[in-house]
Amino acid sequence: MLGAYGWALVKPIRKLYHHLTITAVSVVVAVVVGGLEALNLIGYRLGLSDGRGFWGAIGSLDDNFGMLGYLIVGIFIAAWLISYAIYRVNGYDEIEAAAS
Repeated sequence: MLGAYGWALVKPIRKLYHHLTITAVSVVVAVVVGGLEALNLIGYRLGLSDGRGFWGAIGSLDDNFGMLGYLIVGIFIAAWLISYAIYRVNGYDEIEAAAS
């Protein structure tokens, strides 16, 4: 992350692009994690967690949140790399900030 922030702070357009990307990925991850927790709670409270089917899969994901954490870190790294590639391909580095 230190490298990503260092890269982003060189130019204002980089900073904006980086913050938009990281915020978008953070929102997606938060919705997924919150949704999994909510579904697990619903399954538990309604007695649907019998170990089979959809509710069994949700319970299994909840039991392996450590592995889900590694996946989330991988998602952030992949998102930053993809974002960097899109930034370079579209030539956003050529945009100059106008002084007001």
